[in-house]
Amino acid sequence: MKLEELYEIIKNRREIKPEGSYVTNLINQGDDRIIQKVGEEAIEVVIAAKNSNNIKLISESADLLFHLLILLEKKGITLDEIYEELRIRNLS
Repeated sequence: MKLEELYEIIKNRREIKPEGSYVTNLINQGDDRIIQKVGEEAIEVVIAAKNSNNIKLISESADLLFHLLILLEKKGITLDEIYEELRIRNLS
């Protein structure tokens, strides 16, 4: 799955608010909880990398990207804005 596809699913879940959706649940808990999840997943990525466990690193990286996309979408930041920032940095 591409990040754009996942971002659109997250956006859709935030707008429609389907019952039982993890995304809906997390968003309803507020920014602090979403930020906490991003932090937790970032730490888990670091631990997996430190332990040289590539299978776990892949899994935790997917979790981190997923939760980061929830945060970005909630804050109204698009992937295009992130891509543009990366493009600017690459030119420097």
